[in-house]
Amino acid sequence: MHTLRYLCLVLVLLGSACQAVPPTRVEMESTPTPTVPPTPAPTFTPTLSPTPVSVKSYETGVYRNLFAEYLGKSEAEVQAKLEAAWQQLFYGDDTTQRVYYPVGEDMAYIMDIGNNDVRTEGMSYGMMIAVQLDKKEEFDRLWKWTKTYMYQSEGPYRGYFAWHCTPEGKKLDSGPASDGEEWFVMALFFASGRWGDGEGIFNYRAEAQQILDTMLHKNEENTIATNMFDPKTKQVVFVPSGRNATFTDPSYHLPAYYELWARWAERDNDFWVEAAQASREFFRKAAHPQTGLMPDYANFDGTPVKDPEHEDFRFDAWRTLANVAVDYAWFGVDPWQVEQSNRVLSFLASHGIDTFPNQFTLDGKPLSNDHSTGLVAMAAVAALAANREIGEPFVQALWDARIPTGKWRYYDGMLYMLALLHVSGNFRIYSPLP
Repeated sequence: MHTLRYLCLVLVLLGSACQAVPPTRVEMESTPTPTVPPTPAPTFTPTLSPTPVSVKSYETGVYRNLFAEYLGKSEAEVQAKLEAAWQQLFYGDDTTQRVYYPVGEDMAYIMDIGNNDVRTEGMSYGMMIAVQLDKKEEFDRLWKWTKTYMYQSEGPYRGYFAWHCTPEGKKLDSGPASDGEEWFVMALFFASGRWGDGEGIFNYRAEAQQILDTMLHKNEENTIATNMFDPKTKQVVFVPSGRNATFTDPSYHLPAYYELWARWAERDNDFWVEAAQASREFFRKAAHPQTGLMPDYANFDGTPVKDPEHEDFRFDAWRTLANVAVDYAWFGVDPWQVEQSNRVLSFLASHGIDTFPNQFTLDGKPLSNDHSTGLVAMAAVAALAANREIGEPFVQALWDARIPTGKWRYYDGMLYMLALLHVSGNFRIYSPLP
C-alpha cells in the first residue's frame, strides 16, 4: 500500500508546473529573488524499505541517532557537532555569529538579528536548547529576562508574555504569540525534570502550570484576550485576541507536547488528550494531498487563511515537518505521519536536495530561489518518521550544512540547533514527576 501511494505521489510531482508569486513576510530569513523553474523531478521511483516503526521514546526512553544510524558517525563526532553549534550561536562573534547575549550577572536574551528584537519564540527555543544540553546557567538567565521584561502582570493580557521586545526590554507589542507560551511550558517542565525545582520563578514546574492555566482559562476574565486554545476545536489559536483567535498556525500545533501535558499537568488533563488528537486530525486536513505542504496560517478546518503573505508554505510552515515527525517518534500513534513525512520529503527532493526553494504554493509552485538552512533542518527532523531511502539524504544535508551566520542567523540558527538535537537523539523527555 505504501509503495502504491509513493508511485502515485511521484507521478503527480512530475506533472507540477511553476508559477512566480512574490513572497513577503516580516520574519523572512533572506530577500527573495525572482522565481526560476525548479530542478526537474527525479525520473526514477525507489523501492521503499519497510515502514519505519516508531521507537515510542516516551515509553521506551530510546531516541534514534540518525547521524550514527544512517551516516555512521561516532558519538564523539556527533558531540563535537553539537558543541560547535552551541559555542558559535551562543558564544561566537557578537556581530556575525552569536544570537545569545548576556545582560548583567544573571540575565540574557536571544535576539532576532534581522529584525533587531527579542521574541518569545527565540527565548523559548533558547531555553529548550539549554535544558537539552544541560546548560542551567543559560536557561535561568533567559528565563529571568523573559519574566522581567516580557511577562505581563497586569492589563488584559495578564499572565501572557508580550511576543516581542527591544533588546533593552521595552515591550513592542503586548499581544502574545501562542507558540512562545507552548515552548516555555515544555522547556520549564523539562527543566523541572532534569534539575529539580528552585524558589520563586525558578520553581519550574509551578511556572509551567501557571502558564497552562492562563492558556485555558483566560476567557473567564472577560477581557479582550481569549484562551490560547479554541474551546470548540481544541486547537491552538494564532493570537489569543479578536479575529486572530479565529484561526490557527499549523506550525504551532505540537501534539507530542500536549500528550506530555495530559500526563503532567495538575488540571485539564482530558483537554490535553483531546488537543493532541485534534492536532493530528488537523495535520491531515492542512497538508496538501500531493506535496504534503501546509500553509503558514489556516482555518480550524485546515483550509488556508485568505492572506497573500501566509496562505502558502512559507517560513512558519517549515516547522510543520518537525512537529509531525516528533509526535511519531515519541508516541507512534498515527501511521499517517509516516506517509506525510515521505510525501513532503519526496516533494522537496524533487527540487534537488541541495537546491530546493524555501517557499512554495501548497500545490508545489516555487515562490523563491532561496535555499535555507532552517528548512533543511526541519526536513532532517522529518526523517525520524520517513523511510530511510527518503530521509537519509536530508540527514546528510543537515550534517553538511554550515552553522548559520550573518543577518538572518537567528531563525535558521535556532532551527538548525533544535534539529541537531532531534536527529542526534539528544532532544529528550525529562519528566517532572517523581
